[in-house]
Amino acid sequence: MHNRQPRHQVCSFVPPYLLESIAEHGTARERQMAMDTIATDQHLRHGRRNAGTSGETLSPSANSEAPHKNRRVYTAANKTTLPGAIERSEGDTATGDAAVDEAYDGLGGTFDLFWEIFERDSIDGNGMDLLGTVHYGKNYNNAFWDGSQMVFGDGDGIIFNRFTIAVDVEAHELAHGVTGATAALEYQDQAGALNESVSDCFGAMVKQRRNNQTSEQADWLIGSGLLADGINGVGLRSMKAPGTAYDDPKLGKDPQPDHMDRFVETESDNGGVHINSGIPNKAFYLAAIGLGGNSWEQAGSTWYATLTDSRLTTTASFLDFAKLTAQNAETLHGQAARDIVVQGWKDVGIDVDAVAGGGTDPAEVAGWQYGKKVLSTYASPHSMNAWAFVEDVGWRKIAPLSVEGVGATFALLAAAQNWGHAVHVELDGSLIQQAYSVSAPGGSGAGVPDPAPVSTSPAGDEAPPEPSPQIPGLPHVAPNDGATGIPAPDLDPTA
Repeated sequence: MHNRQPRHQVCSFVPPYLLESIAEHGTARERQMAMDTIATDQHLRHGRRNAGTSGETLSPSANSEAPHKNRRVYTAANKTTLPGAIERSEGDTATGDAAVDEAYDGLGGTFDLFWEIFERDSIDGNGMDLLGTVHYGKNYNNAFWDGSQMVFGDGDGIIFNRFTIAVDVEAHELAHGVTGATAALEYQDQAGALNESVSDCFGAMVKQRRNNQTSEQADWLIGSGLLADGINGVGLRSMKAPGTAYDDPKLGKDPQPDHMDRFVETESDNGGVHINSGIPNKAFYLAAIGLGGNSWEQAGSTWYATLTDSRLTTTASFLDFAKLTAQNAETLHGQAARDIVVQGWKDVGIDVDAVAGGGTDPAEVAGWQYGKKVLSTYASPHSMNAWAFVEDVGWRKIAPLSVEGVGATFALLAAAQNWGHAVHVELDGSLIQQAYSVSAPGGSGAGVPDPAPVSTSPAGDEAPPEPSPQIPGLPHVAPNDGATGIPAPDLDPTA
């Protein structure tokens, strides 16, 4: 398990493309309320949130007792100053204000899932107080996690009901805090879609656990009850059938794909984080159904173990995440569970067991490999991800613990390729964890201690060559690979 300093990314529940559709197709009043919400969301994303004035601490609880809930719910009284005025604290009786009491219950249900099922002490794993503010803004059509607390709008009453009405919305947003404190998945492209999907998965678990439903009994809708009467939709997303949650003249049609064949290429919505999350959502649904019982048992424990797995990088692709779920399913629940999880991913177009671009099965190669040639390298034009084709191994992703590590390791491997140097590489399944250059192929054999770094430059003052150039949108094979016959990596070009 790993914990990182929480990222203070503002994550909103209603995606921007949906609000933009209302701003285009709604009545004059609906358009204005949608545009007001869009403006507020943009303001929040740029970090210009009003400072809280209550003097309440937003830091982890200082209480040294055993893990327990410590909830506080405030009202913004239709203004935007946070956290607002206190309405209900831990142990207080219900107030009669539906939004206050629903927020209080949702905070508790989310805490209970993470502590009672996954033994995680609140959002940060360190007893963080759970804060929520209701009645935020006027007719505000969204809810968000701002890195410290939950915030709920009342909705406009025409298209959206109050945002506390759906417990999975609350759990979804709080789960962004868990992701920020653990994997810190970047909110962009496939990593961002995984960030969104993980929140949907935990949101579904909280809702199903509250309703005492098995995976088979659950509706697998996210945001059920949020859409007002007269809107043609059952929620904002369907994990069971992505793309079917709504089809309404004002909202448009649910754009989520359910398979990699329908992956949406877009620059909006941070590269489609709310759209393409339908693919890993469907994989989780299929895994939960296949594993049986309650979603928070085998499926949930597998996804939680993956989210907190130190091998999960901040820029992980769907395939990276899928491979780790397969490994964690086997570790926690055995080979049969692994097979079910792998099949779930395969059914959405992600083949965990496929060997990309030739080479050996990643599961068969681990530990230090000595004196190997680097036959090709590839750096994605879409992200900080990079790969190398290692002699007798095949394509492997470079996965150090930092972006700087990815760049440095990739530069070393690309230079070794171009100079014809051999390398020692440490492999962990499909990942290159470390790499060192040696002067000629052969090098040290098995049993040699971890080698020290060696310069990749030849003798003299000549500088090492630049890493291989990139061709936007396409896997790249370095120009001097022509004689090797090495195929381009079989990768999603958006990775």
